Amino acid sequence: MGEVIKVAQDQRGVATITLNRPQINNAFDDVTIARLNEEFDRLDADNSARIVVLAAEGKAFSAGGDLNWMKRMVNYDHEENMADAGKLAALMYKLNFMSKPTVARVQGAAFGGAVGLVSCCDFAIGSTQASFSLSEVKIGLAPATIAPYVVAAIGQRAARRYSLSGERFNAQTALELGLLHQVVDKGELDSALGTLLDTLLANSPQGMRIAKQLILEVDGKAIDESVTRRTTEVIADLRASGEGQEGLAAFLEKRAPDWNITGDK
Repeated sequence: MGEVIKVAQDQRGVATITLNRPQINNAFDDVTIARLNEEFDRLDADNSARIVVLAAEGKAFSAGGDLNWMKRMVNYDHEENMADAGKLAALMYKLNFMSKPTVARVQGAAFGGAVGLVSCCDFAIGSTQASFSLSEVKIGLAPATIAPYVVAAIGQRAARRYSLSGERFNAQTALELGLLHQVVDKGELDSALGTLLDTLLANSPQGMRIAKQLILEVDGKAIDESVTRRTTEVIADLRASGEGQEGLAAFLEKRAPDWNITGDK
């Protein structure tokens, strides 16, 4: 067997992780989860990686859990199941809280845990051929480790419907629910992705990192004195930072900012 995932990074700092098991519709197992955990850790710490794209080979984005992996779970005791599920939970957490923008490129079916992967990404672009299902209930399970991220992406009401029914829904429905941000014809998927990447690459890496961190930090919190103080400190620090100074100078001088000269981490 070849590599379960492929990883490539271009000169702009766009790193692409591609699920590479098209013969089984990119179903993932413990090996795939371990490799994804490794790459998410590495890319999160790599300052040269500015954006992370999650993609897949073949017709399907991912069919969810590999059947052979599930068969092995039948013989696991509680502690072994906890350890195994914990690795998937860690994977979702790392993707959701990655310090740089993440983009899901969804060209086909995304079932089970794959819906969690899409939910964890900051941006999700899908082809009209994409479809989705929280299919765990069909085999006596539940979308457990992915639940916090799915609820955050599509809301409790929709999550209750699709988690309990396991029904399949199309790209347009995913767009209406907020799981996808954009739907295009299959032949336009890479062009749409390229446009989004160009938009993100023009932005301050530090600004995007802090914006993402702050949104996750204040979500659901009451707007009280501590939150107001925190947001005030953030903008004050950003104004005095290298990227903040470069961005303002570029705006006043009517030129494109050079985010490579600031030295911000």
